[in-house]
Amino acid sequence: MEVVASGFRFGVDGLRMDYYIMSCPFAESIVKNTVNRALQDDPTLAAALVRMHFHDCFIEQKDSPGNLSLRGYEVIDDAKEQLEDQCPGIVSCADIVAMAARDAIFWSEGPLYDIPKGRKDGRRSKIEDTVNLPFPTFNTSELISAFGKRGFSAQEMVALSGAHTLGVARCSSFKNRLSNADATLDSEFAKTLSKTCSAGDNAEQPFDATQNTFDNFYFNALIRKSGVLFSDQVLYTTPRTRNVVYGYAMNQAMFFFDFQQAMVKMGKVDVKEGSNGEVRQNCRKIN
Repeated sequence: MEVVASGFRFGVDGLRMDYYIMSCPFAESIVKNTVNRALQDDPTLAAALVRMHFHDCFIEQKDSPGNLSLRGYEVIDDAKEQLEDQCPGIVSCADIVAMAARDAIFWSEGPLYDIPKGRKDGRRSKIEDTVNLPFPTFNTSELISAFGKRGFSAQEMVALSGAHTLGVARCSSFKNRLSNADATLDSEFAKTLSKTCSAGDNAEQPFDATQNTFDNFYFNALIRKSGVLFSDQVLYTTPRTRNVVYGYAMNQAMFFFDFQQAMVKMGKVDVKEGSNGEVRQNCRKIN
C-alpha cells in the first residue's frame, strides 16, 4: 500500500531517501557540516557517532549502562539546535543520529551511502533495554543471535563489526582476556594490551593501527590474532565466520559494499513512525 502525500510517494514503511526535501530541505547539509566541523576539531568523535547509531538501533536510547560512555552527544545537540531553528519539530533525533554516523564514516575515508529517512523517536528510554546490546564477552553464536534478533545474517554481523575499524576499547572491556591466558590472543599483542591496562581500567587501546580511518585493517588484525575484544577475535576463531573475515581482510571494496548494505538495513531496524513515536525537541529526553 502506498499513500501519496504532497505529490511524493511514500513506501510502506514511510521512509524515503528524500523525506525532508519539502519540509526541511537543508537538513542533510546542516548535519553534514556540523559533523565535519566537529571531526576537524576531534577526529576521534567519528567512532563515537557511529557507535551512537548502533546503540540507537539496538535499544531506545539515552540512559543505559552501555551508553554512559557515549561521547558525541554534543554534536547531535548542535545539529538538533540548528534544525529546530530552521524547521521546528520536523527532523527526528533518530534520523540525525543515523545521518551523523553516515557522514562520520565518509569523513573517515569510508564508503559513501545514503539512508532512508523519516524515523520517529521512541517514547521510552529505559535502562532495561540495554540487555539487547552485544557485549564484548560474547562468543560468535551469541553475536549471531543478538544481531539475528534484529534481522541481520551472520555475514552482516561480521560486516557491521567492521565498524570497530574506528575508535578504541577501554581496558575494562578486554582485561579478562589477559588473566585467562586466552589462546586466541597473539602473545606479543597480549603484551601490548597488558601495557595499556597498566594505566588502569579506563586506559584506551585502538582497535586497529588506524583508529581514525575507516578501512579493513580491523579484519587484518583478527587474522594476526590481534583483535582487541574477545567478541572481535572470535569472528576469526569460529569456522562459521572465518571466511567472511578473511574475505574482508583481502578485499576492502567487498567489505565497504557489504557494510553499506548492512547500514542501510540497520537504519530500518525497529522503525517508529506516525503515532508510534515523536520528534523529540531535545535528543537527550522524551518530550
